[in-house]
Amino acid sequence: MENPVTDIGKALNVQCVALRGIVSAVPDAVVGNAVFEEKFGAKAVAEISRMTGVQSRRVASANQTTADLAEAAARQLLQKLQWDSESVDAIVFVSQTPDYRLPATACALQARLQLPAHCAAFDINLGCSGYVYGLWVASKLIDGAGIRRVLLLAGDTSTKLVNPEDRATSMLFGDAGTATAIEFDETAAPSWYVLGTDGGGEKNLIFPRSQYRSALPAGEKLSAASPDHLYMDGAEVFNFTIRSVPPLINQVLRVSDKDISDLTYVLFHQANAFMLKHIAKKLSLRADQFPMNIDRFGNTSSASIPLLLASLGSEVRTANDVVLAGFGVGYSWAAVQLSLNGLEVCDLLEVKS
Repeated sequence: MENPVTDIGKALNVQCVALRGIVSAVPDAVVGNAVFEEKFGAKAVAEISRMTGVQSRRVASANQTTADLAEAAARQLLQKLQWDSESVDAIVFVSQTPDYRLPATACALQARLQLPAHCAAFDINLGCSGYVYGLWVASKLIDGAGIRRVLLLAGDTSTKLVNPEDRATSMLFGDAGTATAIEFDETAAPSWYVLGTDGGGEKNLIFPRSQYRSALPAGEKLSAASPDHLYMDGAEVFNFTIRSVPPLINQVLRVSDKDISDLTYVLFHQANAFMLKHIAKKLSLRADQFPMNIDRFGNTSSASIPLLLASLGSEVRTANDVVLAGFGVGYSWAAVQLSLNGLEVCDLLEVKS
């Protein structure tokens, strides 16, 4: 007997919303795997690289933040689309590496980008699934709140969180910031979202140091992790991903009435190359349907999907049937089936440190 169809999240429909353009910005500093060999040994570095797929990553300088990268991306995007700043009704900043605990980084970016005072501005504290969640929130602002244009800024500078002595994280993550322009369009194809959460996985990918709550109650340990660095239980995160992502993709296909063969692309959060290939095999995806760029940029958290779009360039302008899927820290997951037809994807922007 076949297994029953199971839903992994809430399915939500969005109408009259179009993605107009994307710009991805990265630091100009490229750090290759060779720099880790003295600390971890060439054999260990080669093995980690084989599993994760990461050959190099972009690393922000000490004075360079996610907001700086996102601002540079937003400026180029507004210029490319010739959007008057007065026409932007909302700015949404998705990141787990904001400039400050408060105020919201979106508020600071509203001023830095000289957006109008009527512009709504707020942050979303999400990582791996954050870009798709951000698209959904921005789209619902347009679909249901009467807003016409939204700037979605998503990115992370996760290298600032990692322990340089922890090869599981120091060799995996990279930094990037992105900007996506979204607007009302009566002729836009509908999109379908599936969103879900399992907060029981909170301690398997966590930055323990907090202002208000310790992640290390009496008698509990997170391996040898320092509370001042990112901790990741790689095996648990891997198991969560393999268990959750295939049904996530299947559900979004079911609600959007698409077949896997209909899709031009399934663009995954760039978490780990071995993991993504395993998922693609389970879904019977062709190699050309799930491009990857983790080899050049590492895991860039909420920036990874738009950064992957930037890597594809003008090819996405004719992609009518695409699925974007983010998953990870939280645990949190989100996927969307949408059309990218006509999307303006600008060349990768390198920002000087």
